[in-house]
Amino acid sequence: MTSRDRNPSGPVYEQPLNERMRTFLRLDFLYGQALFHEEREDAWSTRAAVGSLLEILAITARGDVRSEVLKELERQMSVMADYQARPGVDTGRLRAVLTNLERLRAELNAAGALFMQKLRDSEFLNAIKHRSTIPGGTCEFDLPDYRHWLDQPFSVRAKNYGEWMVTIRPLCDAVIELLWLTREAGRPKPETAVGGNFQLAFERDSPSQLLRIALPAGTDLFPEVSGSQHRCSIRFLRWTDPGARPAQATEDVKFQLTVCT
Repeated sequence: MTSRDRNPSGPVYEQPLNERMRTFLRLDFLYGQALFHEEREDAWSTRAAVGSLLEILAITARGDVRSEVLKELERQMSVMADYQARPGVDTGRLRAVLTNLERLRAELNAAGALFMQKLRDSEFLNAIKHRSTIPGGTCEFDLPDYRHWLDQPFSVRAKNYGEWMVTIRPLCDAVIELLWLTREAGRPKPETAVGGNFQLAFERDSPSQLLRIALPAGTDLFPEVSGSQHRCSIRFLRWTDPGARPAQATEDVKFQLTVCT
């Protein structure tokens, strides 16, 4: 489950309901982390940025993620096209969304099926990846060339890293847009977890992809979700501190639930 501060009144927790959405959320998280550290000049941030990049490469090595993103782009474009015939639709905004989806599809298609291969073949990145599996394995005595690169001026590191990011950007930008559309399509509904527990069954003819659970600001509760794409249960736990296990809430808990299809 991921927690995102997209709700100004309190935290929003997200739970993927299929493997595609799990992959998209992980890529979204890692890409955001990479972009955050990319802008910072210190060597520690550069290390963190490289780590995020390597994790993105690891995720995209499992299955054909590019194909999954292209399929979802096509699906969303079909959904947007259907909206054009509905009365009261903001056609200008809809056209802008469709144009952006078409651009993302064209860029990902142009990148080709082997667009990540250049990064996968990099001896420099592969050495860091190999040593990263060992605790402390990227110390300077293990990877002196990595240490030497980290000692370079920020302008040099930024140029190199920027070139690597250009490779993954078509995929990651498309994932960010798809997640935005998925979240926007859902409508929040007020719910109550009686005694801290809530059961939910999904419609079989309309597969759900993502749950969003919004809680009020300042709460000491957080949700734990278990289940599948057909049904799930949510229980709310009370946070105390890292030294104690969270306790099950026993009171009724009000929250906002969004089921995104």
